[in-house]
Amino acid sequence: MTLAVPTLTDAFLAAAAVLVVLAIAVLYRAVVGPTMQDRVIAVNVLGTNTVIILALLAVALDSESFLDIALVYALLNFLMAVAISKFTVKRGDVI
Repeated sequence: MTLAVPTLTDAFLAAAAVLVVLAIAVLYRAVVGPTMQDRVIAVNVLGTNTVIILALLAVALDSESFLDIALVYALLNFLMAVAISKFTVKRGDVI
């Protein structure tokens, strides 16, 4: 009987799975968050988790297309954060 040795690919996939579970936990804050600022930060964290998960999958599955998708998603996440901040902050106020 031989033991299966985990590879680096398995470690990347496990890390991606852990981040998916954490993203589900953050989704609760995005939906229930008591203030708009909590929701904005939670949605931003979800976007960042998605980018990291896509990057981990790109390395684990040896697919460069996941990195392209992660880059586009990161740019959209940034624009979304700026747009939401612009519309939720009154002139002169701070988030």
